[in-house]
Amino acid sequence: MISKYIITCLGPDIPEKLLERITSHLKQKKIALGTIKTLAEKSLSCIEIPTEHHSDIDTRLLTQELLEISNPFSVDVFIQADTPTRRDKRLIVLDMDSTLIQVEVIDELAKAVGIGDAVAKITHRAMNGELNFNESLIERVGLLKGLPVEVLESVYQGLPFTLGAKPLLAILKKRGYRTGVISGGFDYFTSKIKSVLKLDYAYSNRLAVASGQLTGHVIGEIVNGDKKAAFMEKVAKEEGIPLEQVIAIGDGANDLPMINKAGLGIAFNAKPAVRAAARHSITQKSLLTVLYLLGFSEEEIDPLSA
Repeated sequence: MISKYIITCLGPDIPEKLLERITSHLKQKKIALGTIKTLAEKSLSCIEIPTEHHSDIDTRLLTQELLEISNPFSVDVFIQADTPTRRDKRLIVLDMDSTLIQVEVIDELAKAVGIGDAVAKITHRAMNGELNFNESLIERVGLLKGLPVEVLESVYQGLPFTLGAKPLLAILKKRGYRTGVISGGFDYFTSKIKSVLKLDYAYSNRLAVASGQLTGHVIGEIVNGDKKAAFMEKVAKEEGIPLEQVIAIGDGANDLPMINKAGLGIAFNAKPAVRAAARHSITQKSLLTVLYLLGFSEEEIDPLSA
């Protein structure tokens, strides 16, 4: 049985010596190579290498081996089965903090009460999987007790979207995708982002408020990693979309359950432990680079993102 895979290489530049090392490694593995296709060569470089092998490939191991070759060049490598569903996805869900936006909202709220550094340290450890998410969230939210709700709006107004977030979602919506944000953050922010980006779904935690101030508690069940995956599966089921046609993107340890259940799960500029555990990892700055994993070329992307 012949197994077909597409290897995508993506980075600021893909020098000839790197390409030679990658193709040499593949040939040593008895992997047959097709004609290399250039997807991008302007603002960044991206190529696709079609491959064939007489049996299934351990894609995680091969990805690891190729990344050892490409990492010194700041080039990401992805291996996907060459099937119709590789390009034919129908649902995309993204984390909010440090994925759709460039910051962690809870850290920004903490700065407003003068405890930014302390909360940021807890957040970093939680996102790297060093702390229990539920316990760390309860601790951090507790430190926000007494924060006036007006501060939430001022923090929202200063939130910077991640480069490429808006055009990525606009392009996929034009192609009929369902879209959503699934966050361990807070619904005050996800609801506004849902409206701005015209998303179909938004799931997150709800902060308790009394007398115009945060009480230091979360209402209801905490949206942790397992809950995020459950929400993704719920949306996919409601929309009649198989998980292999779902894209999930996040940066933290609490994103791994949904990343690893989705057909295309991507750790985006993620913490080291998350990159190691995810099947695919992007280290480039723009979310638009996700489109190259779906086989888009820059000629297709540029007019759509204008």
